[in-house]
Amino acid sequence: MKNIFRGFALALSMLTTLPFFKVHNFHKGINGHAAMFYPLIGVLLGSILWAAYLLLSPYISSTHLGILIFALWVVLTGALHLDGFSDTIDGLYVDKSKALEVMKEPHVGGMGMILTVTFLILKASSLSLFLTDYEELLYLLPAILMLSRLNAVLAIYNYPYVTPSGMSTLAKEELSKTQMFIALFYSLVLVLMWKGFILLLGSLLVLFVIKRFFIKRYGGFTGDTYGFTIEVTELVLLNIVLFGILS
Repeated sequence: MKNIFRGFALALSMLTTLPFFKVHNFHKGINGHAAMFYPLIGVLLGSILWAAYLLLSPYISSTHLGILIFALWVVLTGALHLDGFSDTIDGLYVDKSKALEVMKEPHVGGMGMILTVTFLILKASSLSLFLTDYEELLYLLPAILMLSRLNAVLAIYNYPYVTPSGMSTLAKEELSKTQMFIALFYSLVLVLMWKGFILLLGSLLVLFVIKRFFIKRYGGFTGDTYGFTIEVTELVLLNIVLFGILS
């Protein structure tokens, strides 16, 4: 039980900038538990964003509030996954034999910066329109953040990891089948409660496409491509709502 609590604390401190449970100590035995809680952290983040919108919507125009909620989204996650997104983009613009080395560099390249800014504009616009025109579906925001992180858990457990070191290495080594199924089970239960089955199918399709591409290019995933997967899944699921697929 102690390791489960410490795993939750580690997941919270890794995936958010919330000021409590700051324990970036990747002790052996808790990293699998941490990964098990990734989707739950998504629910927590989505619920905070939802609550912020409900609290502020009577006082701020919906368009501007959408941008503010997006900024809060970035702040709460510490842009962790965006960093993985930009590093992954940089790796796509060099020969694949050099890509992993380029992705480890601390500086963002030109294409990584340009496409990350473009991605941010698309995501901010999608969220703003979501909050403006589909307020009745706002309860799905926690589901969107949950499913994107479930994709990361499924990728960690099911697909090869090609980087010999890094914090994701421990999650890959320690995430058990039981822990993966627990994360999958409670995510499925919540999706069914929220009637978000189409979102689940969309997220799995995103994971399948990303998996096919990165296994072909690198032979597996890295910590950066986990972040890339989360970000792309979030954008696709937001737009599933915007295109009216759920209606």
